[in-house]
Amino acid sequence: MSATGTFPDAVETGGWQPLQVVAVGLCFLLNMLDGADLLVMSFVAPVLSHEWAIAPANLGVIFSASLAGMAGGCLLIAPLADRFGRRPLIIGALAVVAVAMVLSSRVHSVEAMVLVRFVVGLGVGTIGVTMTAMASEFAPSRYQDFAVGFVQAGWPFGSIITAFLTVTLLPEYGWRTVLLAIGILSLGLLLVALVLMPESINFLLRSQPANALERANKLGARLGRKHIVALPTKPEAATRIGLLHLFDDGRLRSGLILWAAVALGYFVLYFAINWIPELTTRAGLPVDQAIYAGATYNLGAFLGTSVMGWLAVRFALPRVIALFFFGSAAAMLVFGNVPMPLALTLFSALVVGVTVQGGFNGFWALSARFYPTDIRSTGIGWSMGVGRIGAVLGPLFGGYLVEADLRVGTIFAIYAVPAVIAGLLVLFVIVPEQRA
Repeated sequence: MSATGTFPDAVETGGWQPLQVVAVGLCFLLNMLDGADLLVMSFVAPVLSHEWAIAPANLGVIFSASLAGMAGGCLLIAPLADRFGRRPLIIGALAVVAVAMVLSSRVHSVEAMVLVRFVVGLGVGTIGVTMTAMASEFAPSRYQDFAVGFVQAGWPFGSIITAFLTVTLLPEYGWRTVLLAIGILSLGLLLVALVLMPESINFLLRSQPANALERANKLGARLGRKHIVALPTKPEAATRIGLLHLFDDGRLRSGLILWAAVALGYFVLYFAINWIPELTTRAGLPVDQAIYAGATYNLGAFLGTSVMGWLAVRFALPRVIALFFFGSAAAMLVFGNVPMPLALTLFSALVVGVTVQGGFNGFWALSARFYPTDIRSTGIGWSMGVGRIGAVLGPLFGGYLVEADLRVGTIFAIYAVPAVIAGLLVLFVIVPEQRA
């Protein structure tokens, strides 16, 4: 930031400052908890479905309820961060998630569970989009893609912790205690975010809410920036309807291709996330080993996302994403069709996690790069929100395939096809040169 208040592409073009580390680190923790909030259901599903005598198709509805809520959060709530700020949206959504998680531990019917899982999804979808914009805007410009990738790695890391928490609590205390524990952790992180979460300087300078100059200078001082004497001229785009602006500056064709690729990626991703524990149980593994298979998948997801962030600094991001998705198709074919001992089964689940989740999480960084600051939350929200049509359909379609009594290998082969198509589509996404 200059003394005249010009717009930065990111907070700092050099190295990391403590405030940047805090902001991006908090986003990582938020995504960890989002992973726990959303994916804990897949870990308790075998016990819940047995206790409530839930048919596979209805279990798919429970899985998809939170994903439908996430679509609503992405499309309808997260874009408000471009108007009201990143911080208040994150705080509000986290409060909603915490309360809904506690309530989910008290319900006694499929219908009630679907409702509370939908509300959890609303909050998780809002947080996911808004914290992606926050991480991108706080990171040094050279490390924006890395920061977004690092934050997305929090999701599978949180899922790994959740898997081991479930294995520890589920046998003795039941699935309700597991959900309650995640809700309490959400409340704890809410308190941390209230104290430490800053507002985006980019948002303050562009949208210019009340006391924007004073707030921007306070944050700038913590980053070692010079004091600015006046706000810059408010960009014309900041006064326009964000949804219409999504397609300006040559973004129409590539934007639609990006949305389609995200939808197919979500279709594959949420099938794998939700159904690997259940399908491995049906293939003959005990429940605890099936949960470990889900945990191993998420360990691979953490590793894959971390590698994706590292590669994004060095190579063309669309090509890296495509490579991961092509690899995911091969990995799913092996996982579902090749008989293996437990150790190799877990290793193949790890590879599926590396390729599927690593490839998909590249879409977050690509979306953050694709849309400029003034519409970044709206752009990420719509690319991920429209894409969540695939997230809803993925586990739901999986439920019908399981109910049709198809072989596990056949099901994974079916899901390898959209993975390949997603990889091909992303190669046609052209990121606009201007990132202002």
